[in-house]
Amino acid sequence: MSLIGASAFGISVRVPIVSGLVNMVAGYVLSLAMVFGLALVVDALAPTFGGTKSPINALKLVAYGSTAGFVGGIFSVLPALSALGLLAGLYSIYLVYIGLPVLMKCPPEKAVAYTAVVMVCAIVAGVLVGVILGTVSGGPTMGMSTPTGQLSIETPRGAVNIDVPKLEALGKRMEESGNRMEKAQQSGDQAAMEQAIKEMAELQKGLPTEAPK
Repeated sequence: MSLIGASAFGISVRVPIVSGLVNMVAGYVLSLAMVFGLALVVDALAPTFGGTKSPINALKLVAYGSTAGFVGGIFSVLPALSALGLLAGLYSIYLVYIGLPVLMKCPPEKAVAYTAVVMVCAIVAGVLVGVILGTVSGGPTMGMSTPTGQLSIETPRGAVNIDVPKLEALGKRMEESGNRMEKAQQSGDQAAMEQAIKEMAELQKGLPTEAPK
């Protein structure tokens, strides 16, 4: 996210290097914690699906099964190869499916249901990791966190450097001006409406513009 960035529709977004490093370390630690947590879930669910509890075997199952998905994450660097990352994730699910009867000793006919429950728990764990990463990064989650400092966006016409805190404050002021404009329109106060329009025009001058190449 800092060195390569995320690209879509000809626009590339990069986060500051410090935010990227913090996100990297936090993501790595949380990924390990997620693997360990899922192993505990797999072990606890074993008797429910006719299997045998074994913390070590559960950890082996989750660790080896998730490796394909983790390695496949490298394909997300290039959007054109993201489908390969999805295939790697599906292969991880398959590894868990074939590993449950072997390591957790569950009946083969119950492996599908066992795998489905484990995958639901994995999705929930992934969402929690995303929420925590978003909190650490100081921004929203679900895919990409917004940094608290400078945000650089590369466009076909040049670079756009955005001061995120300033942009957030500007957005709040524009929202307030919009509310005042709406109230003035409802009350028919022409002077207040003109003042609100003037404020909106002034605020729009603070929006980021493209830098020349």
